[in-house]
Amino acid sequence: MENIPENKTEDKPKETAKAKWCPKSFNIKAVLGVVILLLIVVYAVYAKNPNNFSFKKLFSKGITKEEARAKIEALVKDSGGAATVKDVTEDGDLYKITVSVNGQDQPVYVTKDGTKFIQQAITFDEIAKQQAAAKQQQAKASTPITKSDVPEVKLFVMSYCPFGTQMEKGILPAVAALGSKIKYSLEFVDYSMHNDAATNDKKELNENLRQYCIQKNEPAKFSAYLTCFLKKGQGTEAACMASAGVNTAQVASCMSQTDTQFDVTKDFGDKSTWSNGQFPPFNVNKDDNEKYGVQGSPTLIINGVESQSAGRDSASILKTICDAFNNPPKECQTKLSTTAPASGFGDGAAPAGAAPASCATPAAPAQ
Repeated sequence: MENIPENKTEDKPKETAKAKWCPKSFNIKAVLGVVILLLIVVYAVYAKNPNNFSFKKLFSKGITKEEARAKIEALVKDSGGAATVKDVTEDGDLYKITVSVNGQDQPVYVTKDGTKFIQQAITFDEIAKQQAAAKQQQAKASTPITKSDVPEVKLFVMSYCPFGTQMEKGILPAVAALGSKIKYSLEFVDYSMHNDAATNDKKELNENLRQYCIQKNEPAKFSAYLTCFLKKGQGTEAACMASAGVNTAQVASCMSQTDTQFDVTKDFGDKSTWSNGQFPPFNVNKDDNEKYGVQGSPTLIINGVESQSAGRDSASILKTICDAFNNPPKECQTKLSTTAPASGFGDGAAPAGAAPASCATPAAPAQ
């Protein structure tokens, strides 16, 4: 028998392809766990925003809030503007940056990848609302004002809107001429554009409340107060109430109660309630705003229909109201001014041929 040396071993078999690519140390369960975890993360991102999902966005770094702020600050500086960049918040795939211009906050947007500046972001819901508003305006223009024995006339304004004050100066003589032959009331648009959040100045909200309370509690004195206030505006409130004989203590109490009832000051401090993110609500006449589709200041409603034909001069306003009578009274023959008053506070006339304008948000088409 052949002797075999004790230190001789058998040759090892050649390494197969399977052994080469699947070493013993390979832990398939661990790898599957990582894959599953990655899939969960991808699905979570997709589920959050399925319409704007991409693997490129998933793994891209983008810019930080501070970098977005720096971009806008540089833009403001380069333009030479006197704007102040305030807070930066996340809004979906955008950074929303609040910029204060002349005390009025305006939102602008930067994409999170830092490549695009958007002055105004608008949702599809807002687009739909604008389209609905446009259709509503078209329908109003073709809707005739119905006639009645005692026409109901409502004028919606913002107390510091220059075009609202223009319409008020025009309508007061017509209302005085018709007296009890019509049912007239001044109401307020359900948002306010003429305040200063930076200085906590609620001048329009406060004046809306004041006028609402004077008309509510002492309607016979309201025209006298308003005629006085429309001459000079802010700073004349106390003198005008005194000259009209208004009970100031009663007005102050009513203003406080109404403020609390409709959350006027509360909403002024909560920008999440603001129209278009820019204007605080004034919900005292909100139901009528919705009922008549009021969009801006001024809006004249006669017998439930918005008037599209009335000018700003007293004569044309009187004629428009008188056209809503079943049998126009003799007061409709009153001769009034055919010249439109100047917009804003004070006396004077509007420039000849000036087109009527209104105070309205971008989503609300001007008259």
